[in-house]
Amino acid sequence: MLMSQITATYEKGLACHVVHGLSGVMLMTDAPPDNNGLGRSFSPTDLVATALGTCMMTIMGIVAERSGIDLSGSTIWVTKEMALAPARRIGKLTVVFNLVGVSSSENRARLEMAARKCPVHHSLHPDVTCELTFNWMATNSDGD
Repeated sequence: MLMSQITATYEKGLACHVVHGLSGVMLMTDAPPDNNGLGRSFSPTDLVATALGTCMMTIMGIVAERSGIDLSGSTIWVTKEMALAPARRIGKLTVVFNLVGVSSSENRARLEMAARKCPVHHSLHPDVTCELTFNWMATNSDGD
């Protein structure tokens, strides 16, 4: 079993200082304003949404690199919607992919399948709705 260690220290004001064990990279979390916090940083549920989107993009990147496809400049937008009943939890995650540089329908299908195989997606509770939209563009919207 592959393992990773994250250490979190609770700070005052509903914030946590978090350290990634392998790299030493640090981040802070904060409770959102609708749950007694100040929203100064990612909330723990924001990190779940972030993990889903970046995991999907990373798995797509692995498949793309193996196939000689350059996804550089592609973006994702993740929207998180909270449910309040029966308990406060993530109710829906919407991921919009804006992907550049993939023209063949075969490669597009392969990359969409890869996104759906992301470990974070498979780790979410079945009650969390995940809606995926794939927008395929010839180039970046900035003209890059």
